[in-house]
Amino acid sequence: MLILSIETSCDETACAITENGNKILANIIYSQIAVHQAFGGVLPEIASRCHAENITIVIDEALKEAKVTIDKIDLIAVTEGPGLIGSLLVGVNAAKALALAHNIPLIGVNHLSGHIYAATASKAMIFPVLALVVSGGHTELILMKGHHDFQIIGKTLDDAAGEAYDKIARVLGLGYPGGPIIDELAHTGKDTYSLPRVFLEKDSYDFSFSGLKSSVINLVNQKKMKNENIIKEDLCASFQESVTEVLVEKTFRAAKEFNVKQVIIAGGVAANKGLRTKLINKISDVPLILPPLILCTDNAAMIGLSAYYLAKKNKVRSDLSLNAYPDSEL
Repeated sequence: MLILSIETSCDETACAITENGNKILANIIYSQIAVHQAFGGVLPEIASRCHAENITIVIDEALKEAKVTIDKIDLIAVTEGPGLIGSLLVGVNAAKALALAHNIPLIGVNHLSGHIYAATASKAMIFPVLALVVSGGHTELILMKGHHDFQIIGKTLDDAAGEAYDKIARVLGLGYPGGPIIDELAHTGKDTYSLPRVFLEKDSYDFSFSGLKSSVINLVNQKKMKNENIIKEDLCASFQESVTEVLVEKTFRAAKEFNVKQVIIAGGVAANKGLRTKLINKISDVPLILPPLILCTDNAAMIGLSAYYLAKKNKVRSDLSLNAYPDSEL
């Protein structure tokens, strides 16, 4: 099964060609980071305009790189949500236009399921599977007992991990996107600042990062009022240690409690070197799947991989009434 997939949920315009849920023939990504850096974050209106300008370009490039023509495509998949409504609509309408023009079946895919299924490019899933999804908008622990069988056992009660990274980077004047910058500085600093580890109730798998974010902001403001210097590398190291310790401990505990056969790390923050190292050192009794860095951040290949298993399991198809759902859940 050859699938052409489109991803435009935020600020990456992407198109991929995948085969049989495990082979990536092309994965074209146009990043808008340079466009949004001047604003310190993603501007939704600009993001959707950039998608509209580049969507046909990435589709053409994906077909060319995969060396296939549109008439060979068996299924068109597109991210239907969650994400920015304007950005999603560009991708959804492009997918619907292709499906209509070439009489190809269409399927809508949840963005978070795409992040999880990025792992299948490396190894087939063996159930039950535990997935830790960590990104700019989401932090969730998800138990899977079968393909597209999602049970959320823990989620953030406030800020997502990636969101906290970006906000702290902004406070420290580090630029955008903040996550990779903090991760880089953390490896040159030391955990010298006393920051909280928020584990919530004893048996809870939920997360909370707003208190940690507030602690860092208060620390920075206090230092400024006293005209004291902040060692940014050390503060980044302390912040990252606090975030990753909670993520890893809860993932480790859940893997044992639910007796899973695989642990998958997914989402943009899965590219974080500190988190990856901690997980490798902590989780040794269960196979740990860490997707390649290119498949951690938003891309279209993950949407095609997810669509394959969705289509095989449920034979779900979408018609031309498919819409964008900015707040959709798994």
